[in-house]
Amino acid sequence: MLLLAPMEGLLDATLRDVLTRTGGVDRCTSEFIRITQTLLPERAFTRVVPELLNGGRTRAGVPVRPQLLGSDPVCVAENAARLATLNPPGIDLNFGCPAKTVNNSRGGAILLDEPWLVHQIVRAVRRAVPAHIPVSAKMRLGYHDGGVAEANALAITEAGADELVIHARTKAHGYKPPAYWERIAEVAQSLPAQRPVLIANGEIWTVDDARRCREATGCEHLMVGRGQVADPGLAREIAGQAPVPWAEVLPLLPLFWTQVSARVERRHRAGRLKQWLNSLRRRYPEAQAAFDELRLVHDPATIEAWLARATGVANAVLGPSAELAQPC
Repeated sequence: MLLLAPMEGLLDATLRDVLTRTGGVDRCTSEFIRITQTLLPERAFTRVVPELLNGGRTRAGVPVRPQLLGSDPVCVAENAARLATLNPPGIDLNFGCPAKTVNNSRGGAILLDEPWLVHQIVRAVRRAVPAHIPVSAKMRLGYHDGGVAEANALAITEAGADELVIHARTKAHGYKPPAYWERIAEVAQSLPAQRPVLIANGEIWTVDDARRCREATGCEHLMVGRGQVADPGLAREIAGQAPVPWAEVLPLLPLFWTQVSARVERRHRAGRLKQWLNSLRRRYPEAQAAFDELRLVHDPATIEAWLARATGVANAVLGPSAELAQPC
């Protein structure tokens, strides 16, 4: 099983839609939905996860599991129960976000300093959600102290989670290499035989990385994030299929732009395309050339003209009125 990671500010519904078209991804996890003291309306869930209006799947048919982030077990559970009425393909819980603003408001990775609270949140959600809807969690090795990984994994296990993704770094490590894959193996060895499905995450950029991660962790299942954004064919290659050439990536750019144009303010649209091109240039020289050409461009009309020239897609279908711009 190869999963597409949640990445706040990058891997939203638009990029999920585009990246799952190339194949290889078995399931996605959404960006987090912040839970405070409010019972959110349904539109708050469908705004972040518009795939809920399409049977919980991207247009390519890949399931998307919404992710909740919060620290109050009762509030998170009540919102999970409401989310469950939308028939998601599961509900994920965030114990890994390293963002300072999130951690300062007692969310994400900082909760790993309180394994008992992590247990309460997972248990409350599992009890609030119908049995047929899987509950999963994503955690880092810890906040500053990676030694708490075993305690948190056990807390999540005993609370009844079906799956556990472990990002093999602490919050303090951020996204700096390396990822400490061997710690996932140690955590796995500390858990009882009846445990959640374990999924390894962190620093998987290539097929060779995936192979070494599997060997180091003992995990068959993997979650890829930045590596898939940089190389839309990564999951497909890990699954043993052919790499995705630039000729197959290029037509994805107008699809991406069309949806960005429908969902993002005009002044931010060019930045979104350049953000993805910036990632793609790690893998494709052609993306480097495109990024260099568009680096100082901010006008959407100029971007659309460039896309028309580069891909042969007429300007008329690059605007927000196109079919692909509509929510799922």
